[in-house]
Amino acid sequence: MVKPYSNDLGERAVVAMVEGECARVIGERFGIAKSSVIKWHQRYRETGSVTPDRMGGHRKRKPDSHRDFIMDAIEHTSHLTLHGLKDLLGKRGIFVSHNAVWHFLKR
Repeated sequence: MVKPYSNDLGERAVVAMVEGECARVIGERFGIAKSSVIKWHQRYRETGSVTPDRMGGHRKRKPDSHRDFIMDAIEHTSHLTLHGLKDLLGKRGIFVSHNAVWHFLKR
């Protein structure tokens, strides 16, 4: 993943945009994409800052919150496969890959 631009650069781009320059000209001057200038300006209008949100983080695994259902399905169906279990979860509106089911069972 690429490193984000500095907040200082974003602030300078937003100041130029507020002063009436177009995103294309600002992008050429600072050597950045005009889409970055536009997104900084949008963020500034919405939040008052160009500081980006947190990047990355931990996502809760979907199968973990359905542990009881999965264990019950395994106990009552001896010939259940990973894909079969994935399909059972899908019928309940829980859409996961068979790889997610495999990692759940491995843990």
